Amino acid sequence: MHSLTTSRARRGLGAIGSAAVLALLITACQSPAAEQSSTPVAGGTLTYASGDAEPTCLDPHVGGNYPQALIAGQFLDSLVSRDADGTVIPWLATEWSASDDGLSWDFTLRDDVSFTDGTPFNAEAVKVNVEHLKDPATESSTGYLALGKVESVEAVSDTVARFTLSAPDSALLESLSMPWLAIESPAGIARGMEENCQAPIGTGPFIVDEWVKQDHVSLVRNDDYNSPPADAKHEGKAYLEAIEWRFIPDSASRYAALQAGQVDVLDNAQPDTISAAEKTTTLAHIDAPRPGAANRIELNAGAAPFSDPAVREAFIRAVNVNDGIESLFFGSAERSYSPLSSAESAGFSEESLFDTDLDEANELLDSAGWTERDVDGYRVKDGERLTLDFPVSTNQSIPAEQSLFEQIQATAKDAGFEVRLSLLDLSSWYGVLAENNYDLVSAPYTKVGPDVLRILYHSDGIVPAPSGYFANLSQVSNPELDELLTTASETSDDGERAALYDQAQEIILGGFHILPLYDQQNHFLLGTQVKDARAMPTVSTPTFYDAWLAGQ
Repeated sequence: MHSLTTSRARRGLGAIGSAAVLALLITACQSPAAEQSSTPVAGGTLTYASGDAEPTCLDPHVGGNYPQALIAGQFLDSLVSRDADGTVIPWLATEWSASDDGLSWDFTLRDDVSFTDGTPFNAEAVKVNVEHLKDPATESSTGYLALGKVESVEAVSDTVARFTLSAPDSALLESLSMPWLAIESPAGIARGMEENCQAPIGTGPFIVDEWVKQDHVSLVRNDDYNSPPADAKHEGKAYLEAIEWRFIPDSASRYAALQAGQVDVLDNAQPDTISAAEKTTTLAHIDAPRPGAANRIELNAGAAPFSDPAVREAFIRAVNVNDGIESLFFGSAERSYSPLSSAESAGFSEESLFDTDLDEANELLDSAGWTERDVDGYRVKDGERLTLDFPVSTNQSIPAEQSLFEQIQATAKDAGFEVRLSLLDLSSWYGVLAENNYDLVSAPYTKVGPDVLRILYHSDGIVPAPSGYFANLSQVSNPELDELLTTASETSDDGERAALYDQAQEIILGGFHILPLYDQQNHFLLGTQVKDARAMPTVSTPTFYDAWLAGQ
């Protein structure tokens, strides 16, 4: 077993804050003319091209995936946000306080905000939203899991909402900053899931006007908007009149449309496209890694063959990840050795655990009883081939990543592993996971703060949420790890939390439960006519409240 040491170097980046870094990255990619300051002008329609999966529901309470968060931030506000340093700041809530025992939180709310259907925003609306998220019929996963310790919300008055918890939750504010817990109109929720999925009603700077499936969502300006987060650059309504949110799955088509001026912003930029864009003077690049977990491959320890830790270590020793990242990502992704994103200050890493060593992999498999090989060179034990099923979501993995998985498949074969890659649409992929029909899986999961470790690796996470999704896909079940993660989630002292999370990550990595790859990728390309667009310092989704178009 290898000794573990804490790597603190990456923590410095998290402390600087993602928004500050993004500002530098945007400036570095712009021409001198684009860097000149000018006064914002109102008007115009911004066209956004999304390459992520089109949501099946625009209400981020339902399910809770990243494509929903990308667009929901344009029309929904949250109770709190975060600034560039990661500090929680006011939004719809102006202040908050916790009881001495941590089991009660009072949030003071703005008294001058209404939803775009005219319904007043108040404590009762907050209560309705939390109940909606916790209702199994809503089929929430991300929001439901984030509110796991919230038992109820009481409207103490119109402007005070009291959260009662089953246990202290040091991540409550971080959770409430996320778009999957954003606040919707109670009247809109009351319409029922089908209608609310089509056009959720919020207090945000834009309003859902039309959704043409498999084509676009039209958003129009909320002229009565008065509730930006505390770090916004201006007050009042947005500068843009409208946003056309187009769905263009093909990367080349998105980039061609951006180059032709047919779209102003695109997401899910591919590594080769990023490299090409950075050589121009007409495009800007926002590199906004998502917080929470790093992109990683989970090894399913809940079933053979990965129920044997020696086989898990053998697989990780057998595969070569670094060469693939270097050749396929054009410098747009840096290898991670941590369960957490570099956007988090609590990241712990140990590079030596992931050295490729084919000889050691072979020795480990021999010791685990996989001593024979068949005619194709794959390991065999008791007549069974050493086969690993690896379902891959084509909606959540970019082509470069799929090529990386193929390289992992090829290098694993040298040790005798047969890796069966299956490319699936998002619905089929979720179905395979629900049936526990996988040995390897790459499943992005975004949550603000290191409490994401509790969601992903506490044994409670093996139990499915009402949506059917369970977050602990590596199926780690370790009482010591559970205790560390539970204690960390109830500890308010930052130093104590960090120490507990270090120990938890040491167990996760030392048990060879995951193969870290790189940060969850979030790359946006913008025409330089787009000014003051940014990624939110919460879950790195774009916001166009402050944005304006030069030349209007």
